Amino acid sequence: MSMGHGGRGPRPGGRISSGDYSAQKAANAEAPRIPHLLQRISGLFAPHRASIVLTVVLVLVGAALSVIPPLLTQRAFDEGLFPKGGGGPDLPVLYALVGGMVGLWIASAGIGVWQTYLTATVGNEVMGAMRMRLFGHLQRMELAFFTRTKTGVIQSRLQNDVGGVASVLNNTISSVLGNTVTVIAAVVAMLLLSWQMTLVAVVLLPLLVIAQRRVGQVRARIAAQTQESLSDMTAITQEALSVSGILLAKSFNQQRSETQRYGDENRNQIRLQVRQQMSGQWFFAIVQIFLSIIPAIIYLVAAYLIVGDVPITAGTIVAFTTVQSRLLFPTVGLLRVVLDLQTSGALFARIFEYLDLRPAITDSPTARPVDESRLGHVAFDHVTFAYPDGEPDHPTLRDVSFELQPGQFAAFVGPSGAGKTTVSYLVPRLYEATSGSVRFAGADVRDVVHEDLMRHVGIVSQETYLFHASIGDNLRYAKPDATDDELERAARAANIHETIASFPDGYDTIVGERGYRLSGGEKQRIAIARVLLKDPPVLVLDEATSALDSISERVVQTALDTAAAGRTTISIAHRLSTIRDADVIFVLDHGEIVEQGTHDELLEVGGTYATLHRQQNEPAVTPGVGAGGVSGVAI
Repeated sequence: MSMGHGGRGPRPGGRISSGDYSAQKAANAEAPRIPHLLQRISGLFAPHRASIVLTVVLVLVGAALSVIPPLLTQRAFDEGLFPKGGGGPDLPVLYALVGGMVGLWIASAGIGVWQTYLTATVGNEVMGAMRMRLFGHLQRMELAFFTRTKTGVIQSRLQNDVGGVASVLNNTISSVLGNTVTVIAAVVAMLLLSWQMTLVAVVLLPLLVIAQRRVGQVRARIAAQTQESLSDMTAITQEALSVSGILLAKSFNQQRSETQRYGDENRNQIRLQVRQQMSGQWFFAIVQIFLSIIPAIIYLVAAYLIVGDVPITAGTIVAFTTVQSRLLFPTVGLLRVVLDLQTSGALFARIFEYLDLRPAITDSPTARPVDESRLGHVAFDHVTFAYPDGEPDHPTLRDVSFELQPGQFAAFVGPSGAGKTTVSYLVPRLYEATSGSVRFAGADVRDVVHEDLMRHVGIVSQETYLFHASIGDNLRYAKPDATDDELERAARAANIHETIASFPDGYDTIVGERGYRLSGGEKQRIAIARVLLKDPPVLVLDEATSALDSISERVVQTALDTAAAGRTTISIAHRLSTIRDADVIFVLDHGEIVEQGTHDELLEVGGTYATLHRQQNEPAVTPGVGAGGVSGVAI
């Protein structure tokens, strides 16, 4: 069945609807515009108000303490080293002043350690909460979101984007407050020492702020492009280095092309990282040059002031240049953190873009639990369905109606692309019917609590997914508190217990990524045992044996027959031999039910089902064999 959307379609939240991957990639590289972004970022820190208030107090105290030593330096010069009365240094005064400066630096260091601990704790907790919130939100997204979005892209949002704002979350509070207070305190101290020299020292600072804004805009744009490139690299890694990807590459001898594909994106990432690190470097170089030459200019200005009879002592000049030199690092640090905030704004925007996605399938305000007195009843009432990324004028299902009673075994067959698997998606409401209604236990699935609906449906698909964990852990995914006896009963019912018992580690056997250490039939039977452990009243079998060899198919089919006993079963079948005994068979063609009945009834009609049956049971003559030539059959 064609689902109408591939792996390189539009990204969620994107602005390109034509499926143009290159255009979508370029659009994603531009940071999305999120309303009230700063307000939303601030809201992330709301649960940590107490720690933030304490951090603010520590920052204020630490910044204030850091400005006092230069003022003590002035007194050390003017009162300790060169007292007005002459006669050499005043040692008692120097002892007191030096002791005070040492005590202040020790106190500042202790405050700095405490402050770092608080900011690191708050920052990492905010980052962790953001990651959990994003992961939980993605869990609620509809199936269509994941069919049109690369897994690597989603992983990049969780890892690269959230990780990219980690330093900002850890350092923003202390950097902004600490540097701001230090700059203000330093300027105040400079004004107290000499307002004339202060004017010279700060005259160009407004120009630096204006230049910084422009640099920040450039860096934000580069940051968005860098994260988009990281998304592509993560997607390539996930695709190419998975077990399936490695098998595919080796099967078609495409290891070099995969390496080349990764290398191309890696070179793009290097280029962007260099651009991001170099953007603004000339700006900071100019800032540092300006702030570094100020002391020399101050000496010249001081000379003119002294010539003009302005009372300036040597201690004042030394203290002023000391304070001014301490202005260098806080100013540069403040400019850097503002740039980092602008840069991280692009990353925050990408994160909030995902958080703002609204699941297409949600519970209505009046949703109620499943009516357990009518479990097993399933019905389609004039259902039409078109995939979200498909064409509305060409729906996958057209006006489909049927009704299944509890315990009934129903099979859906038809040519490829007829809409069989779509039926299996609509029953558990993995997709929403475009029109008409799907009823479960007598209620429209849109009026039922979705989590409760899924609790009563078991799905065994053609592509079995097992975690890289033990067999027991994979089984307990259906029932975490299941006992060992329950695991064994489910495994016996699925005809897999003897096989598991033959393994050296039994139920503790690690299955490998996606179960690749097991055969296809073994994986499928473990999947059946997992569903049996869940014990749902409705079972959906989506071509569960089509990928197996004939021997494995018979073993798995026996397990499926056991699983279906006593349950309403919807079987999407490719091999008609697996559904000969179905209570009712629905034949789909071009999204419509064209026939229905039992196996014998449909063969007697001689329609689409009979044609499919004949095609599967008659050998096909090898094409291209002329008269009198050697004939062959494809089995």
